[in-house]
Amino acid sequence: MPPHAARNKEIVEQRLRDVAVGAGLQETLTIEWRTKPQVVQVIDMPVGSLYYNPGTHRIRAQRSFDAAQDRRLDEDPWSDESQSYLDQLLKAEPSDPAKRDKDFDELQQSLKDFRQNEPGLITREGILVNGNTRAAALRELGVAEIRVAVLPDSCTWADINKVELSLQLRHDTRRPYSYINRLLTIDEQVEAGRPLKEVARDFRIRESTAEQDLWVLSCLRDLSDRSANGDVHLRLLDFEDAQEKLREVHRAYAKESKADPRSAELLKENRLAAIVMDFSKTDVRLIEANFRSRYLDQRLPEELKSAPVAAPARVIPGINRAVKAEAPEVAAARAFTDSVLRAKAVVRSKDKVPAARLEQAAAVFDVAHRAVEDALEPAGKDARVRKRKQAAPDRLYDACQDIEQCITDMILASGSRSLDEEALDEAVLKLRTTLTKLARATAGSITVPGEGVEWLRDAVRQDQS
Repeated sequence: MPPHAARNKEIVEQRLRDVAVGAGLQETLTIEWRTKPQVVQVIDMPVGSLYYNPGTHRIRAQRSFDAAQDRRLDEDPWSDESQSYLDQLLKAEPSDPAKRDKDFDELQQSLKDFRQNEPGLITREGILVNGNTRAAALRELGVAEIRVAVLPDSCTWADINKVELSLQLRHDTRRPYSYINRLLTIDEQVEAGRPLKEVARDFRIRESTAEQDLWVLSCLRDLSDRSANGDVHLRLLDFEDAQEKLREVHRAYAKESKADPRSAELLKENRLAAIVMDFSKTDVRLIEANFRSRYLDQRLPEELKSAPVAAPARVIPGINRAVKAEAPEVAAARAFTDSVLRAKAVVRSKDKVPAARLEQAAAVFDVAHRAVEDALEPAGKDARVRKRKQAAPDRLYDACQDIEQCITDMILASGSRSLDEEALDEAVLKLRTTLTKLARATAGSITVPGEGVEWLRDAVRQDQS
């Protein structure tokens, strides 16, 4: 318990008694308490006497910004040093806790101009369950007291986590969870035994989206583990700004894995490497399963080409079932991604590593980045060519679907005797003119016509004869 828990509890209970016997309208807050709505009383509390919640989901990923401070938070979350670290994180950008968050400044200005719109929520010992960021803003503004509702005396840490989550997911003016913190919260709820469908409903997303989020989190944890380079590694928060790119990787991977799991793994590794190197979403889309073999290999230096020795197939003990070894090309792609990850981990930790080590890692990262950048140029050109080649057939397929719908509409209209026959005749004449133009265009662009183009030309010739 916090060192001043008993004193806070005395203040809370006295103010609850004062409110109970006072005249006038009493402010309350409705919370979800052990699966049922419960109304709790709102009081004013000295903001300086309250404690930030070390388990708040709002800064779960950001705690890893400073490993030593994070360890101290686990050991003694109520110390002045730990509470000061939480205060810093609550004011910081989710993707870079070294910078102050503009959203925090906007919240602070709103509190200065309009005061509190919604009360926070505390335990009787003075631990902030909801309203941590608002408390940080009010303290910085020099405001003496904060309006807070009070949880029942019997609350546990499990209750605190559930209530915080339910309040944060309400549609109001609260700052939303950052992307990584949302992934961690979904994972925490599932690990606690809640059905994924129920968790998705709480977050107001489809179950398939929640499954996607868990897949992305699994990838990010894998990337973080693989980035370990001595005493440094990438943190989950280092991927905070890659939300849309990671979701697109999942969609592409899921689609490819239905046809070819090996190609899906190649595509995933190739795209994850590009995301680690901070390429744009448009660039990442150009990277397919064959990106390395077709465009990148020839531009990579030998030290970044080498793949690990292929591991033999494993046998699962007890059932003697063999597990296929990783394909050599997938192993090579993973090795390249690992090199980039380890180099970036050192570059991101430039204040913690010797200058020589930083210079070496930066050189590896720059060479890899330049090679991928050079490979993206021909990949982009080929993609544009493919798009132009496919544009005309795609438009014809769309036209066919429109004609199929036209047939259905005609049948329905004729059944109700509402068909405009003159308008239909004009439209068919327009179609004949358009098909004639199409036939002439094929004559100038297709030297060896297939069955479909040949039919079109014959039909136009017969119409004109």
